[in-house]
Amino acid sequence: MASEQEMADFLASVERRAYKHALYALRDSHAALDIVQDAMLKVATRYANRPAAELPLVFQRILQNTVRDHFRRQKVRSTWTTLLSALAPAGEPDADPLDYISVADGAPVPADPQEEVRQAETMRLIEQAIERLPARQREAFLLRYWEDMDVSETASAMGCSEGSVKTHCSRATHTIAEFLKLRGITP
Repeated sequence: MASEQEMADFLASVERRAYKHALYALRDSHAALDIVQDAMLKVATRYANRPAAELPLVFQRILQNTVRDHFRRQKVRSTWTTLLSALAPAGEPDADPLDYISVADGAPVPADPQEEVRQAETMRLIEQAIERLPARQREAFLLRYWEDMDVSETASAMGCSEGSVKTHCSRATHTIAEFLKLRGITP
């Protein structure tokens, strides 16, 4: 079992290299710092009972998985952002979809009636796809991508492992994308 001093020394010794590794992978200094902090925190909280000799391998695995999680999250977000940005009013590419998609009486209405119909139909299909998901997939998908929780928060909220959350989200995303693709909606 690694002592507190051994753990502190280990984390101090890998901090700079881990940051550079994450920075090269992500090309985003803020995301790299976040990922290294997350990886270090996971090692310190979950693997403190491991022998000090095992820490380097455990840390590298956690760092790699955290980087992969970041890429997966970005891929899913960009898919949904691209899909929803197609609904944006002309000239407002950075607008928040929730500000302009008509969902209730009194909500903003597009100037073009055809655009309004297209937006309403797309939102109806997205909601329909989400409703058709199995309960656990729907829960994981909504917590991760609509509530913007990370994997560990979602796992805690759902009472399951992080691996289960990743599996549920992946399956949900593929199911929704296929549902929309079959109906002629692609990112």
